[in-house]
Amino acid sequence: MAEGSTVATKREHRPVCGEGVRTPPLRPGAYDPADYAASVVRSAGEAGVSPLLLMTVLHNEAYKPHHPLLERLWQWWKPGAAFGVANMHRATFEQVRRTHGLSGQWQDLRDRPPFAVHTAALYLSDLDRRLPERHVRRYTREELLALGYNAGERNMRAFARGVPPGPMARSYLRRFRAHRTRAAEVLADSMEPRADGPA
Repeated sequence: MAEGSTVATKREHRPVCGEGVRTPPLRPGAYDPADYAASVVRSAGEAGVSPLLLMTVLHNEAYKPHHPLLERLWQWWKPGAAFGVANMHRATFEQVRRTHGLSGQWQDLRDRPPFAVHTAALYLSDLDRRLPERHVRRYTREELLALGYNAGERNMRAFARGVPPGPMARSYLRRFRAHRTRAAEVLADSMEPRADGPA
């Protein structure tokens, strides 16, 4: 597809930060979750969750520009806003930080995309441990985890029992299903050896 090749070309020219991950784009509208595929694969492996689940969640959370400057301005306007490429609220972050002994702070999610991705992976792992093995058949386990990421553990468990999601959760689930193919393509592309890489 021509559009995909254009995105890939743009991505090759982005600078790389010290953690081996491309820095956020200078133009906020150019944000692409694919920039963090390496972090997704690494963090998902460490947390014991599916990279596809994590990458699809990032695509779902890409509805707003993710750029440190814009997020700082947005926090000034709305102090309780969600931060980072995975859009995490402070209360959720603090829960994950306490559970896993993270040394970073909530504000770090703005400036450290790999940290934001890692924290999201840990949260999905926590949700997975709390999701009952048996659940209604209309959702896959990963769909319920994505709903939990969006609506919280309590709602996730209710959806698993058969309580119907509200309009916002249904919209999130529709987007999650729609983004799954693109997320899979991104992960597949990230596994292919680069022509300009070491032989």
